[in-house]
Amino acid sequence: MPQTKSMGQTKAVDITRGLFVIRYGAAEDEFHPPKVTVGLATGVQDVEFVLHPDAQEPVLWKPGTSLVVRAATPTKLQIEVTPSREGGSMAANVKVEQLTQGVPAGLFAGAAAAATGLNLSGLKVLGHVAGIGDVMVGANQWIAGPSAPSRIEGIAVNWPNKPHDLDLRYAVRIARAQAAQSRMMEIGTYAGTRGQAVALTGVIIELSGTGSANHQICADAAFLGSPTMRVMGKRIVLTGPTGREPLVGFRLTLEAINSALVPEAKPAVAAPISAPSPVEAAPKRASRVRVFRSRSKEEQSP
Repeated sequence: MPQTKSMGQTKAVDITRGLFVIRYGAAEDEFHPPKVTVGLATGVQDVEFVLHPDAQEPVLWKPGTSLVVRAATPTKLQIEVTPSREGGSMAANVKVEQLTQGVPAGLFAGAAAAATGLNLSGLKVLGHVAGIGDVMVGANQWIAGPSAPSRIEGIAVNWPNKPHDLDLRYAVRIARAQAAQSRMMEIGTYAGTRGQAVALTGVIIELSGTGSANHQICADAAFLGSPTMRVMGKRIVLTGPTGREPLVGFRLTLEAINSALVPEAKPAVAAPISAPSPVEAAPKRASRVRVFRSRSKEEQSP
């Protein structure tokens, strides 16, 4: 019976919202370096790999190579190192470096960091779309929207891993004569109608709680016959020019507020992250993987 091939050694690395370069720094075996594969944890969304035009997979084959990861929300990478030949070395140095374009003058360096502490991986928005039914999307993803506008009849926000010190409530307005705003709904509650051919004409969202000081709502909306709009704040109101236009696109996320309201973060110094060595039972095979995370200059400046 053939032996099962080793799957290599895997190291999980948490990254924030942003742009990162994964660099293959060095390998113990220079002639037969192990392969480095960059993957995502199960269920991760809003992440893309920027690869060489001739590459098909996020794989680094030798030291001196690199690829770029773009994450719209905080997420977890899985970096796997596998030997290039049977019984080969799995000793490699891999660096995860954040790329940044800086922040406008007058903003604290801690502004971007404020948003990264918020885990939006579980945030889901449900929209009931006319002619389609219920549509579920993640944070910063469109329901209908500019590329596929369609009347939205109701929404619901779900966030199972919402921090306990944050509260998010929402209400809607519907296209009916003398229709009033619905009551403010708690997370997980549907607001609107279904199957009645009655579109929404407005959405109101509020963010509160002691943990909301560093964050704000950021929502995009498309109303029939009107340009796409973006509104940010602790309490936002989305309506068309007259208040009667049907909602045909909706996108929701949370972002850092203007850092003038955010205390400056203490500088952090990058340190090596040592990985476990699951092949200690086979001492003849080198199996050391070291993953380093480099901080941006703005984060290191006191």
